[in-house]
Amino acid sequence: MSEYQPTSRRPIADLFRATARRAVAVCIALGISADMVSYSSIVAAAAGGICFWHAKSLPVLLILGSAFCYLRLWLNMLDGMVAIEAKTASLRGELLNDLPDRISDVLIFVGVGHSGLCHVVAGYWAAIFALLVAYVGMFGQALGVQREFSGVMSKPWRMVTLSLGAATTAVLLWTGREVIAGEGLTILDWTCVVVIAGCLQSIWVRIARIMASLRRRHEQQ
Repeated sequence: MSEYQPTSRRPIADLFRATARRAVAVCIALGISADMVSYSSIVAAAAGGICFWHAKSLPVLLILGSAFCYLRLWLNMLDGMVAIEAKTASLRGELLNDLPDRISDVLIFVGVGHSGLCHVVAGYWAAIFALLVAYVGMFGQALGVQREFSGVMSKPWRMVTLSLGAATTAVLLWTGREVIAGEGLTILDWTCVVVIAGCLQSIWVRIARIMASLRRRHEQQ
């Protein structure tokens, strides 16, 4: 049994973490590994992406797609909790914890881009900037300081922003109202714009915090 402890863990609210405690016990009892949970988060993200992709013809899929986004977040939290509780955390596990996240971001936002409810490029640019935010956040860890989760558009807030845009679009479609919100852009277009702008802010903040940590380390040496 490994006593390895992850070098960085995303801050998660205790209330949200509490929802997975029983599931952790079930996973350990059934021999479900943290890796399996990580892989299942990709399945949830793919389901969400497919829902968004077909949502124009069936608006309820916008709500279902959002639910899969939150399931993806919950599974992303559960895998780490299972690894810690089962004492199977490892460097390999940290890699397998991050890679599914990046795949999930792409699957979800590409699905949004091909929904017909926004411009395709909006979804793709949101996916690209989601990847960049995570990439920059890992710079600190790679350079021997802290992994950065700071900024207004970290992974959970990307999903919250998307779900709000999706829910608003669903209501407008159900009531037969126009989904164009201004400048020829739809609600989901503007949602992607908000995600991209938030990602730019998060990239700036993360780089600044990493640079400050590197300067402090240099001064201490």
